[in-house]
Amino acid sequence: MAQTEVSFQVKGILLDSLTQEGEPYATIRIVRDDKPEKPVKMMVSDMKGRFRETVSGKGKFTLSVTSVGRTTIVRKFTVKESGETFDFGTIYMTDAANELGVVEVVAQKPLVKADIDKIEYSVSDDPDSETNTMLEMLRKVPMVTVDGEDNIKVNGSSSFKVYVNGKPNSMMSNNPTEVLKSMPANTIKKIEVITNPGPKYDAEGVGGILNIITSGGGFEGYTVTLSGNASNTGAGGGAFGTVQKGKFTLSARYNYNYNNSPRSYSGGSQRATDISSDVANLDYDGSSKGDGSFQSGSIEASYEIDTLNLVSVSFGLWGGSNDSRGNSRYAGTSPADGSSLYRYVTASGSESSWYSIDGGIDFQHISPAVKERMLTLSYRVNSRPQTSDSNTEYTIDEGYDVDWGEYLRRLEDQRNDGEQNTTEHTFQTDFTTPLGKNHKVETGVKYILRNNSSDNDRYLRAAGASEFLFDEEHSTHYRHQNDIIAAYLGYGLTLKKLSGRLGVRYEHTIEDVKYLLGRGEDFRKNYDDVIPSASLGWKLTDLSNLRLGYNMRIYRPGIWYLNPYLDDSNPSSLSQGNPELESEHSHSFSLSYSNFTSKFNINLAARYSFTNNSIQSVTSLVSEDDIPDLSAENRTGKDVLYTTYQNIGKSRDFNLSAYANWNASQNTRIYANLFGGYTKLKGADGLENDGWNFFGYGGAQQSFKHDWRLSMNVFGQTPWVMLQGKGSSFFSYGISLNKSFMKRKLTLSAYANNFFKKYNRFSSHIEGSGFISDSWNEYPQMRFGFSISYRLGELKASVKKAVRTITNDDVKSGEGGGGGGISGN
Repeated sequence: MAQTEVSFQVKGILLDSLTQEGEPYATIRIVRDDKPEKPVKMMVSDMKGRFRETVSGKGKFTLSVTSVGRTTIVRKFTVKESGETFDFGTIYMTDAANELGVVEVVAQKPLVKADIDKIEYSVSDDPDSETNTMLEMLRKVPMVTVDGEDNIKVNGSSSFKVYVNGKPNSMMSNNPTEVLKSMPANTIKKIEVITNPGPKYDAEGVGGILNIITSGGGFEGYTVTLSGNASNTGAGGGAFGTVQKGKFTLSARYNYNYNNSPRSYSGGSQRATDISSDVANLDYDGSSKGDGSFQSGSIEASYEIDTLNLVSVSFGLWGGSNDSRGNSRYAGTSPADGSSLYRYVTASGSESSWYSIDGGIDFQHISPAVKERMLTLSYRVNSRPQTSDSNTEYTIDEGYDVDWGEYLRRLEDQRNDGEQNTTEHTFQTDFTTPLGKNHKVETGVKYILRNNSSDNDRYLRAAGASEFLFDEEHSTHYRHQNDIIAAYLGYGLTLKKLSGRLGVRYEHTIEDVKYLLGRGEDFRKNYDDVIPSASLGWKLTDLSNLRLGYNMRIYRPGIWYLNPYLDDSNPSSLSQGNPELESEHSHSFSLSYSNFTSKFNINLAARYSFTNNSIQSVTSLVSEDDIPDLSAENRTGKDVLYTTYQNIGKSRDFNLSAYANWNASQNTRIYANLFGGYTKLKGADGLENDGWNFFGYGGAQQSFKHDWRLSMNVFGQTPWVMLQGKGSSFFSYGISLNKSFMKRKLTLSAYANNFFKKYNRFSSHIEGSGFISDSWNEYPQMRFGFSISYRLGELKASVKKAVRTITNDDVKSGEGGGGGGISGN
């Protein structure tokens, strides 16, 4: 009884070896070496991966760290006297193989994790990734919706940014649907939905950030993975390899996919609400057929100078090309009596290419005196060349109404050749340091030098002529310099079960546009934005937490919105940018709850957001005489649709989302991803619309003996709300089956989606000032095929990366997108 009890303290932090993110809810077990069957202490890491505990005893001990799907970590240590502290520092967790000798470990890996500012979905642990594209997998990700027409929303907003391995990819942000539709999901490790970006992130993107982590190392040694796929819409293949020698690690990957979809059909009508208007009611329909390719590749390398200094470099390529052909028929009739006014047919074709090529270098230094004090210096260069060549030929029926002769003579055959490129250089410095045991401060500065060029040439061919002539008036060459200067300051607090973050970011933007050719006028515009953010997390138990957040995000209008050039290539529908636009500010408040156990995972979130000066496209039916920039010789006095942009939108959104995963048994998984909400929109000229919408995705996965796995999924949505109308409802389903061989090194998969119906039909309805417009599209949705994947060697090497690096997500892209038109930057 008189003996003094000996006690000591153990502590450390668990991080993912690839992403450097904390490993939450890992089990830490401490046993005496002479009594290994009975632990003296057990604990669980927090959301940051940290653990700290006081233990009683003396002698030789073993600490082991286990987590589902992770390699077990073992550390030996000896306690000699009371009061000792054993700091195990940073322990890197790696994915585990599923076999230990002849004993197979069967477990359902958790697909979802939640942190104070993000949700993480493990794509590589979902068997459907063997057959699905990345776009299809997004339908499973909490806080993300993908509707029937493949429009992506994050947190209910179509404004978001896309990162790849923690670095932004502007090409993917500008046109995420086309890129992700072409990307095989088996090349992706996980997706992070950053719902409450802190001050270190650029302020652009109302909905948040999608960070796509590609498949990579995580261990030591080497690996080579080969994959291939074929379907009724195309085929592709890829390779990934990692090798390590000493302190140097090199990783490379490449994927190529070819897509040749069946023909699509579209049509619609446009009606004047005033029958006395000098406008034709329009009916149209047509079809198109195209093919395209997508390729991506990357090389990453790191050299660990010593335990405190790390240099990492990267090079990446994303892009592809499209080739399409189509034809359409147009018929104009009188609003008064329905009599025929004119008819014509168009034959069109287009070829485009779009690429993003980037490279970067990071130097990271960790202080030897203060743990977790870190300085990072980064440089990044990126180039995004694009081409967009198209042609349109008109065939006008004889016998048209004489009053429409001048209007129809404007329908000259035309060819448009475009070249765009964006080159940017980014310099950034980040510094983070702890202040005492519970406080952390982060700060940094950033400078982006971005130069955009766009040369769009139009050629016209009059009726009966054999050659195209250059149309200087409708051509445009411009140079756009876009400089961004930014600085941020953030503060973090951790007190037992409570964690919080506060931050503020300042951004100064300089827009300078010069026209070398065309009707556009040079203009210069500056923006100043101060962006606050805050988040608070409460750890209810070791497996559940509650999070509260506030975030301000901005839309900074890109050149597509600012460009005053009048596009009258379609004489019945003209559009023009507005150089007087201001930055759009959005405020959001969120509350979420997460609970993850071995049997049941759930994430619930409520979000309210509002914007008072959103950039809205405004379409109205006006006389050509009221459009000042339309040249006199092209005015026929007819009423046409005219579209421009204004800061007049007001929006209020309340959204609820729920993700649930039930591991009914070690072989059965049932899941659902639900999203619903109420939207209220206000615009110019009394435009107003509101309504409810719902999105649902669910399914089940079943594993059988001998490595057979079956998945079944369904997806549905109600019509979505737009300022001037509504979209379409949608329903889809799919099934996949895969089988593994050779100790799971070889995997074969087969799948079929929407196999009872080749086409799905989507429709939309828009009402504006003086007109009503309805449109429909029929897209091929039936899809079936197979894929194969073979892994050589053991996955045991990973490229170490700086924890902080450059992320450019600062500009709202336009409505052009990846393949053509004016660059959104």
